[in-house]
Amino acid sequence: MKISDFQTKDVINIVDGKKLGQVSDLELDLRHGRIDSIVVPTFTRFFGMFGGGTDVIIPWRNIVKIGADVVLVRLDEAKAAYREEEEAQVRT
Repeated sequence: MKISDFQTKDVINIVDGKKLGQVSDLELDLRHGRIDSIVVPTFTRFFGMFGGGTDVIIPWRNIVKIGADVVLVRLDEAKAAYREEEEAQVRT
């Protein structure tokens, strides 16, 4: 599967049935040669330019199934990792 194919799939959380968006990026573990997580931008951006720039980072282990049209993930809201929060922690 190519990343361009992966990016056209909707990401659905099976915990609450919500559509999280579409995959925008992958985080790779280059040392082990595997995908660490998928990155899904939130819908708070206005035409991709303004607003909160948080991304939901979903660990690969939370992916339940990759189908023809969707990626099903199991993601508790309390366990959601947001890139903005991670970057803030790194800076402090």
